[in-house]
Amino acid sequence: MKLEALVVLSALLVGANAHGNHHKIARNLGARDGSSSSTLSSTATSSAGSSAASSGASSSGSAPPTSASGSGAAPTVTTIPIPSNLPSPPPGIPPLQSISSGMPTGTTAMVPATFTAGATPSFAGAPPLPTPFIFVQGQWPTMDVPPPTNSTQVQEWMKELEGVDIPDLQPTQDGDCSLDPAFAADAKNRGWWTCGGWTAPTDIVACPDKMTWGVSFDDGPSQYTQTLLNYLDEKDLQATFFVVGSRVIERPAVLIEEYMKGHEISVHTWSHHPLTSLTNEQIVAELGWTREAIKRVLGVTPTTMRPPYGDIDNRVRAISLAMGLTPIIWTATPSGQKFDTNDWRVAGGQMNAIQQFESFEQILGNATIINTGFIVLEHDLFEITVDLAVGFTLNAAMTHNPPFTLKPIGQCMNIPTTDMYMETTTNQTYKAQRAAALAHENQTAASSNPSGASTANSASPATFSLFTAAGALAAGFAMLF
Repeated sequence: MKLEALVVLSALLVGANAHGNHHKIARNLGARDGSSSSTLSSTATSSAGSSAASSGASSSGSAPPTSASGSGAAPTVTTIPIPSNLPSPPPGIPPLQSISSGMPTGTTAMVPATFTAGATPSFAGAPPLPTPFIFVQGQWPTMDVPPPTNSTQVQEWMKELEGVDIPDLQPTQDGDCSLDPAFAADAKNRGWWTCGGWTAPTDIVACPDKMTWGVSFDDGPSQYTQTLLNYLDEKDLQATFFVVGSRVIERPAVLIEEYMKGHEISVHTWSHHPLTSLTNEQIVAELGWTREAIKRVLGVTPTTMRPPYGDIDNRVRAISLAMGLTPIIWTATPSGQKFDTNDWRVAGGQMNAIQQFESFEQILGNATIINTGFIVLEHDLFEITVDLAVGFTLNAAMTHNPPFTLKPIGQCMNIPTTDMYMETTTNQTYKAQRAAALAHENQTAASSNPSGASTANSASPATFSLFTAAGALAAGFAMLF
């Protein structure tokens, strides 16, 4: 499989440390809202108040805890110089110098619940919204942990991989390069993005048109997402939301608002664990349950996904593609500078907001030296990250000189909105491949090949090889879109 390096292998350890900090901090942050319940009420419906599960239980974290000294000694106070040219925030958003880990919480925006069952989305052929989602205990895996793999649903989804060439790669240790030096040294052959930025032609990594920003937000829906949605609506902006399945069933009304307002919805796994650290069955469960949650709430199934922390290799790619999900990652320059706003570092106490904004301005500068557009990583899970987006980063992009064009990723890739969802896509190649994969789920135990011999090259729809190294992974994502 042809792979492209976004950074040289000599920079591998730097990337490894950044990745390790990203997901370890994110997965250990405390709850901002103080909630500690880990289950949902069996009578919960798709309303803003239906949640009884804390974002703080999530694997990618919530807002940070305050720092404290266990010895009782006075903490060391570091004076941070405040630049005189900091942008002024809009009403309701704290100034940059006041945004920090452990800051007091503000008021969350109410979800208007404007759209009811039967409402029709704005794009052609979209099915009407289904009946309101009602959470029923026992019908869903435990939130924020990898789902079990012995369920009937996962066993059915595993059939989508039959006849597909899945690379035989061993799972990594928590998706962390420093814990897997041998795998990290072989990152190019593994196609491991975490260790060296390696990508495949099937990955979407940048908008094709220069000065075009692919706007995206990860890890929601959260109690702070509606504030972001209100701002995007006010500015007539749209984005791609990479949603976590556990939070979809926790806040279905927020997901409906995202979708019905014209934002794109994509899969971001069930529990937000590094996918390269999981078995094939666990990866299928993570993607499958998130697809299922989105379908139950919206009536459509995304055709794209983003691996948590960008942690993807050739095995994860092949499984994702076999399940009809094209990977999307954020952009990096040829020198390895990633288009990561570092908003999560502020929430994790690694960086103050002034430092974050300065690093973000460097991102905007990097955009002028690459020949394509770019995709940026931001988050809507934390109040801090939403404050940074609404108060500073999005406005800086909109007022930049020369100007940027802000679009959701599907639009910046010139992908019709219909092709962003399995139920509405008009891409005949994609439809044929999905039909072939799903045919495995409809096979009876009485196989036409009782001897058990391999039928990977058979023309039978039930044994059609959906993605192979010589096929999909070499053909590029244009095969899907």
